[in-house]
Amino acid sequence: MYELTVESVFSAAHNLRNYEDGRDEPVHGHNWRVRVTLAAPALDDQGLLIDFKVLKTALEQVTDELDHRYLNELEPFLTVNPSTENVAAYLYRRLQSRLPRSAARLKAVTLYESDDAWVSYFGE
Repeated sequence: MYELTVESVFSAAHNLRNYEDGRDEPVHGHNWRVRVTLAAPALDDQGLLIDFKVLKTALEQVTDELDHRYLNELEPFLTVNPSTENVAAYLYRRLQSRLPRSAARLKAVTLYESDDAWVSYFGE
């Protein structure tokens, strides 16, 4: 089994609704780091799992949608809290829809809201 991983960063603000005692959390921002891992049992005819450039481009397109934005105002988070868990799942789904069909499958999206706090989402 092969695994291939790339990383990217984006900055965005958010706050959780109904956080404590029914009150919203104060608005705050993160310099998010996202790690994406693909996996496949074999390589293609070129000896690749996927071209790094293809995966990096797809990831950049997805993170650009969130970069320097207030996540609570974006369509996917109007009714769903923009928690790190929900943002990781959103990134997974958006990235999966942008990747070319191949033997490689999107294994996980790991989203770091800080150096010592992160979430991994593995899909449904």
